[in-house]
Amino acid sequence: MHVLFGDSAVQIITAGFFVGIVVGITGMGGGALMTPALIFLGVGDTSSIVTADLTAAAVYKSGGAVVHSKHGEPHFRLAAWLIAGSVPMAFLGPHLVDWFVDPDDVENLLKECIGFALLLAASTYAIRLWIQLIRVRRGAHGEGETRIRPIPTLLTGALGGLLVGVTSVGSGSVIMVILLILYPALGPLKLVGTDLVQAVPLVLAAAISNIMVNGLEWSLTVPLILGSVPGTLLGARFAAKVPQSIIRRGIVIVLTMSGIALLDKAGWAPLGAGEDDTHPVLIAVIGLVMLVFVPLVWGLLRKQQGMPMFGAPTVAELEKGPGAEPVHEQGTHAP
Repeated sequence: MHVLFGDSAVQIITAGFFVGIVVGITGMGGGALMTPALIFLGVGDTSSIVTADLTAAAVYKSGGAVVHSKHGEPHFRLAAWLIAGSVPMAFLGPHLVDWFVDPDDVENLLKECIGFALLLAASTYAIRLWIQLIRVRRGAHGEGETRIRPIPTLLTGALGGLLVGVTSVGSGSVIMVILLILYPALGPLKLVGTDLVQAVPLVLAAAISNIMVNGLEWSLTVPLILGSVPGTLLGARFAAKVPQSIIRRGIVIVLTMSGIALLDKAGWAPLGAGEDDTHPVLIAVIGLVMLVFVPLVWGLLRKQQGMPMFGAPTVAELEKGPGAEPVHEQGTHAP
């Protein structure tokens, strides 16, 4: 039993449960929250944590894909092109690290890669909202015909696959924002369903490849599955009753702080605490600055589009996509 449950089992189950709740409620943040949480808990080396997280994600994402295949109307042809690009690169990613990186440098390299991936994931959420704001302002409504663009879609899958294979972060955030740009007529529900369907073989390929390269630590993986699966199911049960937009904005702040902290921990030059250390005051200040100034910047961007700084369309309305909620005239405010 000690092989399946190590000394850190309770910490891992707890972390998996709470991250699973967030994933169930918002549909975002799986690897982006779980991987840094386990790294900061110090429950294993980074490569083992990435492998365990991908293996656990393969379990709970499969369930989500089944649900969306029935109710979310995924675009299967689009998903097929994404899979054609993402699966080979997800499989290749860990082997590239193994072939070309000195074993003594792998730990810091992975922390740096994950740190940058977290910052990228946080920025893509803001980009998605900005794109939705422009689409709503221009009066885009409903869904139109989706013409598949094979090469850009293939390259999108390849980029997402490489990112996930190396870091376990980015399957949803990066791929979703590029799909939103490539296929503006694709509705939000179909977009999420398509991403979830392609994410299953992507995560499976990344998990298998990481297991081949790094092995699988059962004492990490089993507690993670035991915590994350019930958490995801519980979060999904209460998703309709929780203000998701507020939680998602909180996730963006957490991802940014985690990304900076990991770069600091890895000794990345501009920050560079190094020696597995961080600058907690700097990271806390960054979080506070984002909390205060991000809403102000968002308001100025809205004003550039001829909208009031605050009011309708709200972030919650934008997340539902064009046509989901009416755009109020300038000067009026949504609750």
